[in-house]
Amino acid sequence: MTDSIITVSGVTFGQGRPKIIVPLVGQTEEEILAGAHQAKDLDCDVIEWRIDFYENVENPSAVAALSHKVRGAAGKPVLVTFRTAKEGGVLPISDDLYFEIYKAVLADGRADLIDVELFMPEEPVQDLIKLAHEKDVKVIMCNHDFDATPAKDEIVRRLSLMEERNADICKIAVMPQSNNDVLTLLTATAEMYARARRPLITMSMGALGMVSRVSGEVFGSSATFGAAAKASAPGQVPVAELRTILSTLKLSNEE
Repeated sequence: MTDSIITVSGVTFGQGRPKIIVPLVGQTEEEILAGAHQAKDLDCDVIEWRIDFYENVENPSAVAALSHKVRGAAGKPVLVTFRTAKEGGVLPISDDLYFEIYKAVLADGRADLIDVELFMPEEPVQDLIKLAHEKDVKVIMCNHDFDATPAKDEIVRRLSLMEERNADICKIAVMPQSNNDVLTLLTATAEMYARARRPLITMSMGALGMVSRVSGEVFGSSATFGAAAKASAPGQVPVAELRTILSTLKLSNEE
């Protein structure tokens, strides 16, 4: 399972405690850079720039230019994410523009990782992943269900499909309607982790699923998202508390 460990700018996923990712959700350049400067001093490992919140996101060259400033201000690895409206994002755009923005970031910007959704058109996704790898940028492939929790086998199927499509890290987030739904997500994570060839990031959202965000070392999720000021998804634990909780629940002394 050597491929199940991925290192990005000194941050290793799939080994030790789950890494902490903090989202930036500012709308203006000033808000985004202020958040990046703040995140530099937070106890987190990776910054996620949610570009779908950015007021000029539909200008790919503006996104690419600002990505350099975000990376410099944060001083930490940056995950660039456009979350589509159908998966919980704030802005509907065409598929063509989605890929154009990412290609501009890879060609002229700066990112350590990019987020690509599983159910985007497969051929352009593969072209994008190939370009990312040529630029030494890792790809988190993801899927979000804000309405329900799929069956265990379906969660495993989607994570396996991400592996097949050359993702470096496989991520799924689901919404529980009961405590049994949380158990479904955790059981699927453990089952997939036992055979995974890539690091996993899994979570059950909302207050009901919060336990899944702090138990990754037990079940096999390699990262968790913590809220700095404004959360980007329901159930995110404040980052100030997250490291303490993860350390309390640790299985070993390995970071």
